[in-house]
Amino acid sequence: MKERPASGQADVTAPPGARALLLDTASAIMREGDVIDISLSELSLRSGLNSALVKYYFGNKAGLLKALLDRDWEAIVASVDALLAKDGWEPEAKLRRHLWKVVDTFYEVPYLNRLTMRMVRESDDAEARRIADCYLSPIYRAYEQLIGDGVRAGVFREIDPQLFYFTVTGAVDRFFSARLVLKHCFDQDTLTEELRDRYREHTIDIIMAGILAR
Repeated sequence: MKERPASGQADVTAPPGARALLLDTASAIMREGDVIDISLSELSLRSGLNSALVKYYFGNKAGLLKALLDRDWEAIVASVDALLAKDGWEPEAKLRRHLWKVVDTFYEVPYLNRLTMRMVRESDDAEARRIADCYLSPIYRAYEQLIGDGVRAGVFREIDPQLFYFTVTGAVDRFFSARLVLKHCFDQDTLTEELRDRYREHTIDIIMAGILAR
């Protein structure tokens, strides 16, 4: 069975799994290079696929980046929704688990926030609104619920969910997009799992210390 091409594209023969492989390869290029752009020639070389398949599946490179953004954000929103729906979890446990997952997510896709801002800037108003409505607003609403539940339970102090959103996003985005700082200031240019784990613990401790009522 052929995978679905981009709208308006003629039917062509493509290897099974080619669309997913193009997205995975584009993600790897941006992660390893600490960039939010790709070269179609490098994409073709690393994936082993003809770059014409970008047009076949996505229309153009911008369409590929949009599809990558959607793929990454849809997984995040689904994860947050699943966490909010968990029964029997206290607000503090839910927030700690969320912060844990945020750090792990940005370790896997450190380009995500920068790519999101690029796509919002370069899109028309309708597409920018779609990105905000589908991906950014749900995270803010999740913080409203998580913080509100904690305040009502007496475990969190009153915190502005909007400012909390920027605090969390800024904390992870700044660190996982700081490879040049690591290289030139700390002689380390690789974001290792050990460094991720240390930063995860540090971030959770700092943020939870600021929101807990006790």
